[in-house]
Amino acid sequence: MNERDQVLKAAADLVAAFARNDREAYFGAFSADASFVFYTLEQPLLSRDAYQALWDTWRSEDGFEVLSCTSSNAFVSLQGDVAIFIHDVATELRMQGEQHFSQERETIVFKKQASGQEQQGLWLACHEHLSAMPEGLPTP
Repeated sequence: MNERDQVLKAAADLVAAFARNDREAYFGAFSADASFVFYTLEQPLLSRDAYQALWDTWRSEDGFEVLSCTSSNAFVSLQGDVAIFIHDVATELRMQGEQHFSQERETIVFKKQASGQEQQGLWLACHEHLSAMPEGLPTP
């Protein structure tokens, strides 16, 4: 499998884990030092642990549950041992008993794990940036 296909698989696995609420697999797709920028939050999350803590709070206090998540329009740019993955993402979730649907654009930066590390050769996400879809654009 070439590197572009490896990144596409890593991204598909990450999205699938999110879609099925698989906390372990989802957060396992990110490096410990990953950062997260979500337009719905006032501040960036500067580690995987920070995002996991927020996720756990959402689940326990707000009844957060992902109902579906679909990726489309994927694009990968390889930059040595870094890959930039861009896609559109349609998500349906439940919070506080209400269903919410969002159409967003997301950039995930993956880094190929160096030799000597436990996950050598794997592509792990090291940054995620989620943006609202510009208004007026058609949704799939």
